[in-house]
Amino acid sequence: MYILKQGIKGDPHRQWSLPDRIFFGYGACHILAGVFLDQPPLSGFYAERIIPAEGFLGFHVYMTNGVIVFDYHGYSIRDRLLEHHRRVWTSQHGGWFCAIERVDFDLLSTAELNKRKMRGPDQYLHDPVPRARRFIEQRDHASASAKALATA
Repeated sequence: MYILKQGIKGDPHRQWSLPDRIFFGYGACHILAGVFLDQPPLSGFYAERIIPAEGFLGFHVYMTNGVIVFDYHGYSIRDRLLEHHRRVWTSQHGGWFCAIERVDFDLLSTAELNKRKMRGPDQYLHDPVPRARRFIEQRDHASASAKALATA
């Protein structure tokens, strides 16, 4: 889990210059998920999102087949990702809790994303879709997902 310095997420130049893992881990996870689902490297995956209770931070979107997940970390076990996320946010914000929801909207539609207080692809300094595609293409999905599944 990355914690950015104050103001980076709101500064398009500073946010864009972040390393890919931090960029997709803090503010553009939904873009990564949308690109993954647009041309899935593995079948059977869908997007879920973590929605913190009112007044809390900690939103996150990831892809899952119900057992393993893919996000900016790569592949891991879904339950471990959710526990890690919960542990980090509750350690920083007492009373933090969330809901987990299956995504039922287009993660690359600016209009749909804006309804949910997320930025659309055209609202970043540059187009994040090619960046997400490169990030996804750099992985051996079959091997990495099998390795994650073997730790279950």
